[in-house]
Amino acid sequence: MKIAIVCYPTFGGSGVVATELGLELARLGHEVHFITYSQPVRLALLNPNVHYHEVNVPEYPLFHYQPYELALSSKLVDMVKLYKIELLHVHYAIPHAYAGYMAKQMLKNEGIEIPMITTLHGTDITLVGNHPYYKPAVSFSINKSDVVTSVSQSLKDDTYKLFKIKRDIHVIPNFIELDKSREFSGPCQRSLIAKKDERIITHISNFRKVKRIPDIIRIFHKIQQQIPAKLLMVGDGPEKEKAEYLCQELGILDKVIFFGNSNEIDKILSNSDLFLLPSETESFGLAALEAMAWGVPVISSNSGGLPEVNFDGVSGYLSNVGEIDEMAENALKILRDDTVLCQFKKNALSVAQKFDIKHILPLYIDIYEKAIKKYSKKYKQLSKPDND
Repeated sequence: MKIAIVCYPTFGGSGVVATELGLELARLGHEVHFITYSQPVRLALLNPNVHYHEVNVPEYPLFHYQPYELALSSKLVDMVKLYKIELLHVHYAIPHAYAGYMAKQMLKNEGIEIPMITTLHGTDITLVGNHPYYKPAVSFSINKSDVVTSVSQSLKDDTYKLFKIKRDIHVIPNFIELDKSREFSGPCQRSLIAKKDERIITHISNFRKVKRIPDIIRIFHKIQQQIPAKLLMVGDGPEKEKAEYLCQELGILDKVIFFGNSNEIDKILSNSDLFLLPSETESFGLAALEAMAWGVPVISSNSGGLPEVNFDGVSGYLSNVGEIDEMAENALKILRDDTVLCQFKKNALSVAQKFDIKHILPLYIDIYEKAIKKYSKKYKQLSKPDND
């Protein structure tokens, strides 16, 4: 198959999933074209089946905001025609599904019809997409997609609740490449991060309010009062500076390391004992899954899709949003005893194996093949001679 993937190229979960999906499809021999405004952070171009096409948006003083959707839809049209692409897979409803629909209409005007798969990832539905300014366009784009998928049952339910959707939504969960995750075999960095008797607790995110960054600091504050520990804060965003000030206020700044965005996530997780994710909501919780792939148990809220990933009492613990004391106590249940910690680590890895890409990829391939076949049948019907 010849597949075009449209995604955000940043550190966010939707971009990571889209990139890893495309790379795995390319390894199987499919021709994959990434179309976005910059090269995705995890995109390796060494595979001859992987292509990257940059969307350039000319700067015109006439526009207060440059028309990215227009540039993207035009680029999609050009690439489909040039490379004979058979299918569009757009990740994130805004603006990709909308631009994809416009591209389909322009192609149809030239006698070219291809299916479009739209994957919903989270804030494109629950936060941005639900804004009154965008809601009609998002509803329209989803309903005009040939196939719609969501990364969790929770997100599917939210989509039906917030929008007037007429299409079926297929739940295909996010995934990890378990074999790839375990490839890291560099020298142990643990002694550079923490003392021998200190537990290492980690959080990775984009430091937005929805991640409840102050809760993470306060949970850790309670943990380190009971046992020696270090907190690794990985990522960047608007809440980072506030977190640093809170650490200073609580007198734990020397026990917290702020890494910023990092390309060494595997090294960090391979040395972690616990992962904190007390978010207001998560459509899925990809960061938690990546931690579990390294055998790191998770303390999280029970909001959104997190209960579909983090199994309470097995791979970690779930608590209501804002229950800082309970989360800290659950963390201590895991961290106090080496035997208990070891069991939770094994459990976390076992749960993560259910989300290995080898189990998830066939679900996408099946949807792709059915969508292409459906369009092929339509072509055949249109091309049948009129016997009357």
